[in-house]
Amino acid sequence: MLRISELRLPLDHPAEALPAAILKRLGIPATEMAGFTVFKRSYDARKNAHLTFIYIVDVEVKDEAALLQKFAGDLHVKPTPDMTYRFVGTAPAGFTQRPVVIGFGPCGIFAALILAQAGFRPIVLERGKAVRERTQDTWGLWRKNTLNPESNVQFGEGGAGTFSDGKLYSQIKDPKHYGRKVLTEFVKAGAPEEILYVSKPHIGTFRLVGMVEAMRAEIQALGGEIRFQQRVTDILIEEGHVRGVRTASGDEIRADHVVLALGHSARDTFEMLHEKGVFMEAKPFSVGFRIEHPQSLIDKARLGPHAGHPELGAADYKLVHHASNGRAVYSFCMCPGGTVVAATSEPGRVVTNGMSQYSRNERNANAGIVVSIDPKDYPGGPLAGIALQRQLESHAFVLGGGTYEAPGQLVGDFLKGKPSTQLGSVEPSYKPGVKLGDLSTALPDYAIAAMREALPAFDRQIRGFNMYDAVLTGVETRTSSPLRITRGEDCQSLNVKGLYPAGEGAGYAGGILSAGVDGIRVAEAVTAGLLGV
Repeated sequence: MLRISELRLPLDHPAEALPAAILKRLGIPATEMAGFTVFKRSYDARKNAHLTFIYIVDVEVKDEAALLQKFAGDLHVKPTPDMTYRFVGTAPAGFTQRPVVIGFGPCGIFAALILAQAGFRPIVLERGKAVRERTQDTWGLWRKNTLNPESNVQFGEGGAGTFSDGKLYSQIKDPKHYGRKVLTEFVKAGAPEEILYVSKPHIGTFRLVGMVEAMRAEIQALGGEIRFQQRVTDILIEEGHVRGVRTASGDEIRADHVVLALGHSARDTFEMLHEKGVFMEAKPFSVGFRIEHPQSLIDKARLGPHAGHPELGAADYKLVHHASNGRAVYSFCMCPGGTVVAATSEPGRVVTNGMSQYSRNERNANAGIVVSIDPKDYPGGPLAGIALQRQLESHAFVLGGGTYEAPGQLVGDFLKGKPSTQLGSVEPSYKPGVKLGDLSTALPDYAIAAMREALPAFDRQIRGFNMYDAVLTGVETRTSSPLRITRGEDCQSLNVKGLYPAGEGAGYAGGILSAGVDGIRVAEAVTAGLLGV
């Protein structure tokens, strides 16, 4: 197979234009091409008046060697890399050791799936509920102001990514093509095949629910177990090696290989691990607000005359500003045509996040506008970032009126430093609701100052970004884990053998795709440990 990149075609090109472009690029007749597949399709929005699709295609030809010689030195015609996933090892017949995976978000799902496919019959312990029960509990907070601390946006089957835009792209280095394995498994579980080739694939919450269930069923069919409502309260460590876990129900499960796929909000588990002496350290993260605009405004600014084109869908954006006080302000988890959602997992606290359905057809665009902070901003050890998060979330609860409504403010009022008293043209989507007021005390002073500088700068990139009626909703604090459970090259804890910190909660991922990739990486390390290789 040959991989051809940088094939450009108009947005409205007919289906036959792509094979014709391939033949022209290679300079061969149709009889010399056996077939092709699209590896990636993207577009460049920097010059929105002249948008074109940009293709990368894999082509099967009759005389590959001759064409490789013909295009030697051409960076856009190369052999297609082998992206086939190969297991590093499989369980021998009668193998009895069973690894434990704690957490069943994207990282835990893929760690368990790879281990199950390799024949190791993992035991998964998830503190929350199965995904459909969990969805009902989550709607209970959004519609009835009732929080279940063990079943919500953060905890339960599928992890926090289930209630998100379902983004499946990442900037991680992936030399072994684990990301392709993630996408392929998602398609097998019911995701649309387009996620294999569109440049910024996403799935959306409703589709993720069914996919998670399908992946759970495969793990179980291969001999794995998924145990819900099993919160791990203790790690059993003997002479520097993990020997099992204990749950809140009193069950003790012996295991010499334990994957920690906790997610970034398992604060009580982080505290337990710290008390047990598991090495961890504070790491940077970010805090801020959600911002909402009319999606039509973003479409027009990003796509120009092509706004509304059915092949392009709702436009997204990615923004960054380096403020004069040294802080980076950037957009985070942008959700085109989506909603702002209540994402707390602890009583008496307010946390925001964003999510979209596959259609991305809600009227507002939303994104986190967040400010980077560093351990020097919250001295006090590995758990100090959690303390800061809780402080900000508790204050947001008070500013919102103490009912899980979120505090909000119009962008124009925020920039002027005056409280908001009534909405303008943008209706906020956050449920249970938004209480307007003054957000100037919702974040540290340096974050507020940096954000007030960044919003006008963002307006120079996206006209209308700091429109007066755009709505800020607070607070966004769960951008990433505030700590790292540090591991070595073998993916094991630095001071507890057999313990494998993984995914977003351990500080090694940031999103569905990267968490899934890390789950695969850690599953391979566990396989090596189980087989002693």
